[in-house]
Amino acid sequence: MDFWEVVKMRISVREYSDQEIEQEKLKNIIDAAHLAPTARGEEPWEFIVVTEKKSLEELGEITDHGKFLKGAAAGIVVVAKDTKYYLEDGSAATENILLAAASLGIGSCWIAGDKKSYGADICKYLRVPDGYKLVSIVSLGYPKAEPKSHQKRNVGDLLHWEKF
Repeated sequence: MDFWEVVKMRISVREYSDQEIEQEKLKNIIDAAHLAPTARGEEPWEFIVVTEKKSLEELGEITDHGKFLKGAAAGIVVVAKDTKYYLEDGSAATENILLAAASLGIGSCWIAGDKKSYGADICKYLRVPDGYKLVSIVSLGYPKAEPKSHQKRNVGDLLHWEKF
């Protein structure tokens, strides 16, 4: 699939069918995540793929706006070592997850992690070692219905040359 096609079609999906995601596709999504840019070559990220329904439900309950995780086929939890640029690196990896999923016809939604009150609880639940921070949780699943995108601002309205 063409890059621009993927970027333009990627939208947040919160309702999923019961279809499981093939393990090979999940591995490909993680492969895309680990190819993200990283400051100083640190690659501070780790990826936890969750597919057990009970765990998805419990993780969804821990979050404040991620209850729909319980209906997902999988969730990818992005944690990163507490380095200077953990958030930038982890966010770049998360974006690659979203784009890779879209290219495979898998719906996804970014659930905030960094600076959320439940971050430590998610890490504890998943037995993440000390020294790591929750960056994001991405719900994944085949869309229950055709996703509807919302109108984006015109690029001409937000593009500035040289100065704001």
